[in-house]
Amino acid sequence: MDRTLLMFKGIRAVLSIVTVFTLIQCCSMIVAAQALADIISECFAGAAIETQTSKLLLFALAFVVRHTMTLLQQRTSHRFAAITSETMRRRLMDKLFQLGPRFTGAQGTGSLTTLVLEGVTQFRSYVELVIPRMIGTAVVPAVLLIYICLQDTLVGLILTITMPILIVFMILIGLAAKSQVEKQHDSYRQLSNHFVDSLRGIETLKFLGQTRNHAATIEKVSDRFKSATMRTLKTAFLSSFALDFIAMLSVASVAVSLGLRLVNGTIWLAPALTVLILAPEYFLPIRMLGSDYHATLDGKEKGAAMMAILQLPSQPLPPIDGKKEASYGTWNEASHLTLSSVGVKHDEAAPYSLDAITLKLSGYGKIAIIGETGAGKSTLLEVIGGLLEPSSGQLTWDGCKLTDKFRNEAWRKETVYMPQHPYLFSGTLLDNIRFYRPEATVEEVKQAVFKTGLTGCIDSLPNGLEELIGGGGRPLSGGQAHRIALARAILSQRPVLLLDEPTAHLDIETEYELKEAMLPIFENKLVLLATHRLHWMPDMDQIYVLEHGKLAEAGTHEQLLARQGLYYRMMLSQLEEVL
Repeated sequence: MDRTLLMFKGIRAVLSIVTVFTLIQCCSMIVAAQALADIISECFAGAAIETQTSKLLLFALAFVVRHTMTLLQQRTSHRFAAITSETMRRRLMDKLFQLGPRFTGAQGTGSLTTLVLEGVTQFRSYVELVIPRMIGTAVVPAVLLIYICLQDTLVGLILTITMPILIVFMILIGLAAKSQVEKQHDSYRQLSNHFVDSLRGIETLKFLGQTRNHAATIEKVSDRFKSATMRTLKTAFLSSFALDFIAMLSVASVAVSLGLRLVNGTIWLAPALTVLILAPEYFLPIRMLGSDYHATLDGKEKGAAMMAILQLPSQPLPPIDGKKEASYGTWNEASHLTLSSVGVKHDEAAPYSLDAITLKLSGYGKIAIIGETGAGKSTLLEVIGGLLEPSSGQLTWDGCKLTDKFRNEAWRKETVYMPQHPYLFSGTLLDNIRFYRPEATVEEVKQAVFKTGLTGCIDSLPNGLEELIGGGGRPLSGGQAHRIALARAILSQRPVLLLDEPTAHLDIETEYELKEAMLPIFENKLVLLATHRLHWMPDMDQIYVLEHGKLAEAGTHEQLLARQGLYYRMMLSQLEEVL
């Protein structure tokens, strides 16, 4: 059993309850075996079956108790597994939000989606099976061995010798199976990421006429996963056969020993039958554990992957010493957000992506964050939006520190994040635009659509706002997708807009059209625009220039041009008008 299970709430109580049920189950096994052996020996000696009624009832009662305990074990572990897996899913989702979109991009959306959906389900199956199996393996053989040794020392010695041999074989086979499952897990992760990437890029593949070539790539990735799966199944089947074969030889040696002594008259029939009936029960838990090990190994691997993510360092900002957290309202003209010596380091061995950033955002206005590729623009935006925990420094809103709990709840309700590639969900246009405000009326949606210049596009669709888009729906251009994301922001009525390169992948004509639609919407909001397109700058109220993760310059367009520093050189490099 994975030691990480001991970290979950309630595990010790569950283990105690299952242990009690297992002990009762062991006692019922012994009673049933003894009763059955007595019945057979008495009948063999010539007694009438009618005289064995009490023993038959005792056997039936022990049989019912045994299987009742099995059912109670399953229900207890099932309930705990359901609660634990749901807790794991919530913790994993919270952790992914803390780690931010950068971590998601590095790991692969397909891989993390599979982990959250299928991985949690597999982990639940693992927990549900492994608890009763491990308790049974620890308790049943020990109790039965003690009873068998009291009945027949020689048989007890045979069972004591053969059990370690069976365990050694199980360990060796388990190591081989684990290696195969790890390879299968890697190939499955590649398949998941490849599948999601293929769905996202299918329009581009069609446009470039590369669908047939890409089909061959998909087939290659799928065959690799199929081969890994078949190798894992082969190992699982062979290991089950090996365990059953060794257990069968052990029981056969016990039967031969008992048979020879029965012929010699050195043992009575009843205790011999009792021991022979219990011998398979002695090996049954370890055989079931070996069988279920392969069935639950995927769940164990998924659980380890999830725990690895949960244990990644995230550094929540501490609350104000000695003070109770304040209640917060909405962002307004008097509000201010302060970053004090904020630093971000994605890897201990890597340099800081952001280094000692100190700045203050107040009220409403249009703020530009610019710099060369890798300067830290997106990282700064993610920190401000609460999508990424800073490694050092702190953020304060109106003088109160932003705690991790606060960031997940209150601050995110104030912001709208618009990434470089807006995500369109599988659904109608109406549902996509109402993402932040599901209760918004159709009339409010139409007003947001009009402000973003989408009215003509929607009127041309057969189903208008009810047209299906996203996965499997009508394909949209990059400009249309950005306008839908902008309509979401307008409809949300949230006062803080975080725009990360919103026009980076659009042609210049579409970008200027979208710019004309966006600028009026920026009024009476705090807008943070991370971009490398400098034609936006004359319309910005404040500009922050980043270089290698540090704040190099800050000021208005005119002030930065007058300094003729880094900003001035960037404007010249893009052939923008500087006078």
